[in-house]
Amino acid sequence: MNGEQSMMPVLIAGGGPVGLTPALELASRHVPCMLVERFVESTRFPKMDITNARSMELFRRLGVAADLRKVAVPEDNVFDVAWITTLTGHELHRFRYPSVTEVRRRIREHNDGSQPAEPAMRVSQVVIEPELKRMLLGSKQVDARFGVALESFVQDEKGVTAIVRHAATGVAETIRCAYLVGCDGGTSRVREILGIPLSGTPRIGQRYMVHFRSQALNVLQSRGVTWHNQSLRGTIIAQDDKETWTLQTGIPGFRDVAPEGVDPHKLLKAIAGTEFDYEILLTSAWTPHLLLADAYGAGRIFMAGDAIHQVNPTGGYGMNTGIGDAVDLGWKLAAVHYGFASPGLLQSYEAERRPVGRRNMEGSKAHTAARVKVAAMYQANEAMLFDPTSRGDAVRAAIGAQIAEHGNAENESWGIEWGYCYADSPVIWPDADGFIQDDTLRYLPTTTPGTRLPCVYLADGRCLFDLLGPWFTLLVFGSADASAFADAAARRGMPLRVLPINEPRLSKIYERRMVLVRPDQHVAWRGNTVDDADAVLARALGWQRGQ
Repeated sequence: MNGEQSMMPVLIAGGGPVGLTPALELASRHVPCMLVERFVESTRFPKMDITNARSMELFRRLGVAADLRKVAVPEDNVFDVAWITTLTGHELHRFRYPSVTEVRRRIREHNDGSQPAEPAMRVSQVVIEPELKRMLLGSKQVDARFGVALESFVQDEKGVTAIVRHAATGVAETIRCAYLVGCDGGTSRVREILGIPLSGTPRIGQRYMVHFRSQALNVLQSRGVTWHNQSLRGTIIAQDDKETWTLQTGIPGFRDVAPEGVDPHKLLKAIAGTEFDYEILLTSAWTPHLLLADAYGAGRIFMAGDAIHQVNPTGGYGMNTGIGDAVDLGWKLAAVHYGFASPGLLQSYEAERRPVGRRNMEGSKAHTAARVKVAAMYQANEAMLFDPTSRGDAVRAAIGAQIAEHGNAENESWGIEWGYCYADSPVIWPDADGFIQDDTLRYLPTTTPGTRLPCVYLADGRCLFDLLGPWFTLLVFGSADASAFADAAARRGMPLRVLPINEPRLSKIYERRMVLVRPDQHVAWRGNTVDDADAVLARALGWQRGQ
């Protein structure tokens, strides 16, 4: 990257999980960066409670997945979701989901490319954020400054000049950087300065959170480990299956009751169905939105996470979508920094990630509507749901059967989580025979360019994802000739790992004799032979024809 010697390659505004991820991505590639976060301490609000399988795959490639799991819910604990009357009342239906340990066994047993490389992880943002922060502070590549807020910026042809202010002293500092990344949340200062609007539906409801500590497992886990207990009175989320919990609910009569007038003790008693001992840690009224930014950046400035998409928590598409944003942008910034990729590569970020943001926003909307339907079932039979007689038993059984038939897509949408495709990206080689899946529930393994590479365990027990290079990897099956790619990559100074695989059983899964994989595990090109390897690599790196 040419320019001023004192220029910081990348400045990241925002130190939540999404902001910490591109910093870790850049650090793993030995690209210096600076991160500024206006708050000194990590969040106290449990904004999310699951890191999905795709995010865990991305964390695994950064080498941090194992450490994150150490602070998560124990791996033998299930992910069950139950619909109940109250915690001490009746369970209408339970959707049973396996533990991390069981999913790992399933991945090995179904070694056909249909499974993720990593199971999802139950963990609160209250826990994961400081752990990611700890990892970042141990990196020599990152100048991390907490208690420092981005105030303003201007950009020119060569870079960005940003003003940051230190909260403790009030002193302003000028930072010169090549690129600026805004990961600064729903009220993004970066988005505000760029003047990029949000489109969609704001204020889709009024929610209220009670975060509390309690060891009353006889009430809170009376039917064994349950991740979510859901009812007409809200959802109890088990943050650690031990002593930390969150109630998410609507504000009763919120149009007539101010949030400060809500009694959290009444809310807890209502969903528990009894008195129990607890300590309230914090409460908060909040408003969910379904919004997508009209653009993901401008010029040398990009945004990720809640700064560009805001969704209802149903489905867990907030932070997890942001992790995907951060990784996509992070490796591209690094490739441009080293000069083997064109700055044009960065323009593919919006082309790839904005359709994913839209799809996930629509998925969150659909999951919210599904919950509304279940709530209507409750409301239509509310009196009988609490009837202790056999008539009540019959009604509860009938409602439970309806809920079972209705399903629980918000926790089963594998097509959304790891079946998305960047087929329309300008840096993906088009494939007329490619299969683009639009099923939000199912994931079908394919190497169609733009999709996430299917993952398998090889005959010697190694995970294919662990064998991919840090940059681009060319999978070579059988006796395919990879020399043209190796020569073209060497001429361009592009790091390329050629990975020969001699396992005939994999031909059905990987579909072609050669598959070019990007640093983010997405397929850039595939073929049995190649006519112009240099053209393939040029496109994957954002160069125009002939460059």
